[in-house]
Amino acid sequence: MSENAASLNPGLFDPLVLRGLELSHRGWVAAMCQYSADGVNAPGMPNDWHLMHLGSFAAGGAALIITEATAVSPEGRISPEDTGIYTAEQAAAWRRITDFVHRYGAADARIGVQLAHAGRKASTYSPFGRGSGSVAEADGGWRTVGPTADAFGRYAAPQALDEAGIRRVISDFARAAERSVEAGFDTIEIHAAHGYLLHQFMTPLVNTRTDGWGGSEEGRNRLTLEVVDAVRAVIPDSMPLLLRISATDWTDGGLDERSSARLAGQARDRGVDLVDVSTGGAVPAANIPVGPGYQTGFAEHIRAAAGVPTAAVGLISSAAEAEEVLRAGRADAVLIARAALRDPHWWMRAAGELDAKLPWAPQYERARPA
Repeated sequence: MSENAASLNPGLFDPLVLRGLELSHRGWVAAMCQYSADGVNAPGMPNDWHLMHLGSFAAGGAALIITEATAVSPEGRISPEDTGIYTAEQAAAWRRITDFVHRYGAADARIGVQLAHAGRKASTYSPFGRGSGSVAEADGGWRTVGPTADAFGRYAAPQALDEAGIRRVISDFARAAERSVEAGFDTIEIHAAHGYLLHQFMTPLVNTRTDGWGGSEEGRNRLTLEVVDAVRAVIPDSMPLLLRISATDWTDGGLDERSSARLAGQARDRGVDLVDVSTGGAVPAANIPVGPGYQTGFAEHIRAAAGVPTAAVGLISSAAEAEEVLRAGRADAVLIARAALRDPHWWMRAAGELDAKLPWAPQYERARPA
């Protein structure tokens, strides 16, 4: 690496510290739903697939691995096959996976759990399930909830949450966070993106309430910020807290980068250490200009406007692309998703391409290029 490159912002394989968590580099694994839990015999339970899936990234050199959206309650699952962390048994099953990552992570890997509630987008068939749309209660589905009784597209209409229901959601996030600590996770990410429950409350495209949980931007953001407070209160002070948001709804009248930056600043003041910046998902008809790095500019804007570290995600595939995002100061970390599915050892190859040092698992050391 040249002297000029070293003088710029940190690169992909430079370390990052968030509170008491030291991460060996800035190339992380984004949360990716697997729809592979047994929804009939062991609902919400991670299994051997999740051990293999997440463990392969640890062996492949990832510094931080974020689990799939993991429900804080049974009704918070996107599909019957989603994982959860709302029981002690689920936490114990996750412990097997966190122990594996800590033991076998080639680059001193760490693992975080993404806590989620799908709201009106819950109780749906998985992409490779036996149907599409909402799962009927007779087929193992359940009544969903949301800020209002309005449905997402052709999904089943949810039940509007009342005050008691909203308070239960906040409590569910807090209890799930406590179980996440017990399960050995190194960090927690609150999922407030992609049209799921917290995002549903934040966006005026969905939340048309006129009580204290809607109306103004302050009211719409209230649930997300109270969840942040509740989670921050029950996890160790040394544990970083991450927040995933959709920075824009890609629809007129919805959230945009300015409103998202205001939320990010408020979350920072309440103890969020990094904002994972994604986009979209609130409404089915949004016109999203998908392409390489299409969300990176939002991470850059929020990082500058809110004064909070951000992670960029969205079709970032090559080492050169990831390095450029970081060297240009557009984000503090890069999350890899589809590229990691194609190559669970993405970080080994990326380090070679960037002439960076990265430890290899000793079992794979014989394959390191000369």
